[in-house]
Amino acid sequence: MAVTRAADRDRYLSVLYAPEEKRGALFALYAFNSEIAGIRDRVSEPLPGAVRLQFWRDALAMGVSHGGGEAEGAPLVIALTQTIREHGLPLDPFLNMLDAREFDLYDDPMPSRNDLEGYCGETASALIQLASLVLDPAAARGVAEIAGHAGCAQAIAGLLRLLPIHRRRGQCYVPADVMAAAGIDREAFLSGRDGSGAERVIAAMVALGRDHAARFETLARDLVPALRPAFLPAGLAPAYFGRLEGKGVRALDEVAEIPAWRRHWIMFRRATSGWG
Repeated sequence: MAVTRAADRDRYLSVLYAPEEKRGALFALYAFNSEIAGIRDRVSEPLPGAVRLQFWRDALAMGVSHGGGEAEGAPLVIALTQTIREHGLPLDPFLNMLDAREFDLYDDPMPSRNDLEGYCGETASALIQLASLVLDPAAARGVAEIAGHAGCAQAIAGLLRLLPIHRRRGQCYVPADVMAAAGIDREAFLSGRDGSGAERVIAAMVALGRDHAARFETLARDLVPALRPAFLPAGLAPAYFGRLEGKGVRALDEVAEIPAWRRHWIMFRRATSGWG
């Protein structure tokens, strides 16, 4: 809980709307996500980050297949492997998530929109599906499409909000085909020397994110109440997109935030009334 509260405030708040007996498992999932998403921030070169990702692959394989994890002495390993076993969660999404996070360790360009959506699917969307399995295994079987769009909306909003951090370290998640359509190259975008081109890129990415958010909200009208907590963080995406649009090119240097009271209000409204 402490890890999630410090590193991922939106998901932390969403867990508070889940049944008390489900919260420990959700916190384990979200703390794991925060741990692997933040590896790039804690290493100075890719190799130590790759070693950390491999540690998690080995720990999960050992913990799930042999009931281990305790031997590692890491509380998060123990909590996560127990969550996987107790809720019968599939191991493959966790391994795919770790593979996707390899991209974070390098400054390689994101080739295309399809590649970006695949990255979002294996990270944010997969996490939503895993949380849904914790909340209601039966209902979770039918949420793959909803989770796909919700995860893309949430992840794209997050990547745009983190543009100032990514630019400082020479990292770029904007797909090359989106850059080309906006008439700017990666180097000019990262350097900020083409303000109008950068503004077009941000607008295009916001439009992509809004498209996924609209699809998610349409499909979420049929979402059963038990699964709502898994989708609440994605429900904040339209508000973040609005703030990003307001900033324009300033989003290159300023992290877009929405007030805490508004986050609380949006989550409360979605948790109690849904998306209908």
